[in-house]
Order: sequence, then structure tokens, then C-alpha cells
Amino acid sequence: METDASLLGVELEQKQLEELYQPFLLQTMGKVQSENPPSKVISPQPGMCVKTSSVSDKKKVFLSICQSQAVPPPPHLSQEALVDLLESEDPTSYRVPMSLGEPHTEVDNSSQGCTVYDVVINDEFFQKCQKDTLFQQFLIAVSLEGLENKYSLELSRDIKVLKNRKFMGSIAEQNIRTKSKPIIQEIDSKQSDSFPSSTKRPEFSLLVEPPSGNAEHLIAEILLPGVISARSLVLDLGEDRLVLVAQPSLFHLDIFFPLLFNQENSVAQFNTNTQTLTVTMPVVFS
Repeated sequence: METDASLLGVELEQKQLEELYQPFLLQTMGKVQSENPPSKVISPQPGMCVKTSSVSDKKKVFLSICQSQAVPPPPHLSQEALVDLLESEDPTSYRVPMSLGEPHTEVDNSSQGCTVYDVVINDEFFQKCQKDTLFQQFLIAVSLEGLENKYSLELSRDIKVLKNRKFMGSIAEQNIRTKSKPIIQEIDSKQSDSFPSSTKRPEFSLLVEPPSGNAEHLIAEILLPGVISARSLVLDLGEDRLVLVAQPSLFHLDIFFPLLFNQENSVAQFNTNTQTLTVTMPVVFS
């Protein structure tokens, strides 16, 4: 089965790729993340194998796209939303958390040497991509772009998904960064008064996905006019609370939610075009 991903080019800057599996925007209020964030070793499970080649020397390159529960899932995205995303001016607004392994040399079925890269994504998202061709093509495109940015490569978009092979050679363990559990500080009236009078409460909306039946995700969309970069945002999540500060003293939001959510697997994304922060929080049930 040949899969053409040429129309699905997604440009991801190197810094964005390095942060895909980090807690995006999540910081503890009043604290700075350590220079050496906590990490753990994971053993990825087989997924699918993609064959391509290096543009410069035409040598064969394989991607072993693996899966692991340790990698957080991306925000929920329907097929219709993916189509709209790919047709938008900023497809990079949707990020797929992934871990990109170091290149390793293996021997293919022709007993020839080849270069293999292991790409690890969330296991549930991998299963979703297996069931939907468009998502699979999108995943391959993002993986190729990620490897190109991280390792200064140029890979061919003439790719082939190998039907009877889930990985090439061996799958190495990977060391990924883990999320530090955010600590919510109690904010009493005195602390609230410490914010300048110019600080505003931003407009926001709270969505529940799916709209009917048991809630799976809470999605907070926060409008932040005047904020031009995610670097000015400090976001802190508790199991039922969100605290956001837009520096310097532009916005302050402190809200509680009617449902509990998993702050460890929550994902935040800031769209610089619309100046909107979207926080997707998986719902948990006690």
C-alpha cells in the first residue's frame, strides 16, 4: 500500500518539536522549571514501519512509528477538524506529542544497511491513526517534518507503509521528560489584591467533548487580546482548577470546574493568530 503524504507538509520549528512531549506552558506559580527536568525510561511498543529515503544520497531510511502510554495524547480532533486544520494558514497550531529517537543502523530484507529512526506517540492516538487513513498520513507527515528539523535532514515524501512489518530492526528504550505535578497555591483576597488594577479577567468559554453522553474532555478557550507569545503565559492546573497569568499584568484568571480532570495529561496550545489559549483536559471519574 502506497501512501502519499506530499500534500500534508506540516512545518514544525525545532523548538516546537523539542517541546512536543514536554508539559506545554505548564509551570508552577511563582517557580521556574529546573534546567534538568525529570525524565524516565520507556520501552515503546511496535506500531508501523514506513519506508522513505534521504534526498541527498537516495539511501533507504525507515521510520519505526511506535506507541506508548507514557507519551501524552494530543487534544481531541475530529476528521472534519483535521481537514480544516490542513487547509488553514497555521496547521502548526495542532501539535502531536512525540519522542524522536536517535538514528540507528539496521539491515533490511535485502541484507543492505539502512538508517532507522524510532518515533514514539501515544498508544490511543496511534490506534486512531490506524483506523483513519487521513490521520495516518498526517502522522507520517508530522514525523518526517520532526525528524528533518531535529536532525537537519531532507527526507523524500515518496513513502511506503510496510504492511507486514511493525518496526525495522530493534526498538530501543527512550528517555523522555516527565511532567512535574503542578502545585496550586491558595489565592486569598490579599493575594488577589496584589494584582494591579489594570489586570483584567479574560473572556473564556468552556466546552465539553463529546457534547452528549459521558464527558471525556473539558476544553477551555481563553481569549487573550494583546498577548503575542506563549512565553508571557503562566498556566497552572489542579484537579478541578485553572489559574492563568498573562505577564506583564495583562490578564489573571482563576476558575474552578464542575468536573475533575487529569492535569498530568492536559495540553495547552496558544494560537498567535487568534490570540486564543486552548486548554484540553481529560475528564476523570472517581
